[in-house]
Amino acid sequence: MNIIISNSSTTPIFMQIKDAIKEAIFNGDIKEQESLPSVRVLAGDLKISFLTVKRAYDELEQEGFIQTIPGKGSFVAPKNLELIKEEKLKEIQNLAIKICNIARVSNISNEEIKEIFQIIWEEENL
Repeated sequence: MNIIISNSSTTPIFMQIKDAIKEAIFNGDIKEQESLPSVRVLAGDLKISFLTVKRAYDELEQEGFIQTIPGKGSFVAPKNLELIKEEKLKEIQNLAIKICNIARVSNISNEEIKEIFQIIWEEENL
């Protein structure tokens, strides 16, 4: 698993790890039931505290993305399609808020935004 963290990012390191693992799960780079590196191994690879990795793993487990079996390690949980859809809807919602803010400041109408979206949707779904 290839996780790149940025010390200059405003996003906390544990969140960067969590987001990278979630993205790998969404993309299918990490399969269901596949084991993740141990907390200590990943911490060593990233040259960070194992407590930071543990926090990322704990949050991933709370959100249902991974399962931890004491003495055996952490594994990708079976995909919950509804959970994945909710994550993607949240991502789309955040992007839509940014679009609305840009449109409002730029005096771009709702109709113009809808038209742009419709054109893009049709072009991307040919």
